[in-house]
Amino acid sequence: EVQLVESGGGLVQAGGSLRLSCAASGFTFDDYAIGWFRQVPGKEREVVACISSREGSTVYADSVKDRFTISSDDATNTVYLLMTNLKPEDTAVYTCAADSTSSTGAYGASWWGDYWGRGTQVTVSS
Repeated sequence: EVQLVESGGGLVQAGGSLRLSCAASGFTFDDYAIGWFRQVPGKEREVVACISSREGSTVYADSVKDRFTISSDDATNTVYLLMTNLKPEDTAVYTCAADSTSSTGAYGASWWGDYWGRGTQVTVSS
């Protein structure tokens, strides 16, 4: 059974940090690109960051560049999103997804994402 399970969300003050985890199982981890998305109720889902172990590449949304870092631990099939200098506008449900293109090139396309997690809430207070 394919599973993507997010954890690490919570409430943090502006300027603080959180590290999200996305634990993957049920598929060949190295064959997939893993991406983080976020969504606020009433708004469209937006891209955050993506990593491809096969390509050795990462990509970030402009809004989080230089504040967020995505990394991958292939030994434990886990992708992390370290979020620093958090802002109230970062408040959202963060969800990870896996795509079999194994590339960051198409990250964010409407069709991107073969498997999705359920998400974890991040709330940043001002």
